[in-house]
Amino acid sequence: MELINIKGTDDTPNVILDKDNGQFEISGRSLPEDVNMFYEPILEWIDGYSESPNDKTVFNFKLEYFNTASSKIILDILLKFEEIVENGNDVLINWHYHEEEEDMLEAGEEYADIVEIQFEYIAYTD
Repeated sequence: MELINIKGTDDTPNVILDKDNGQFEISGRSLPEDVNMFYEPILEWIDGYSESPNDKTVFNFKLEYFNTASSKIILDILLKFEEIVENGNDVLINWHYHEEEEDMLEAGEEYADIVEIQFEYIAYTD
């Protein structure tokens, strides 16, 4: 599968989707002007990945901030990974949050309540 490696900006996150090296990460800030246009290739990549996923997928969310439109897309991403779990594969979501950002921790917990995927919460400091 083709590697996706998008360098983040002030409004868009860093995205690494690398099946061969088992590296899956969205980090930074997510408030793109056109959320669907930004995330469409990412969702399509995950659809392709789901056809032949790695035995174990560890996906890292390291978002500092995301807007409402991005929150819907994050749920769409998680639902795609839930399908991978339902097909008998192992998926772990590492939800990174700044130790002072309770809202980010709560967002992760809310997603974990919606999807049947194992979540781990990882606090970090500056």
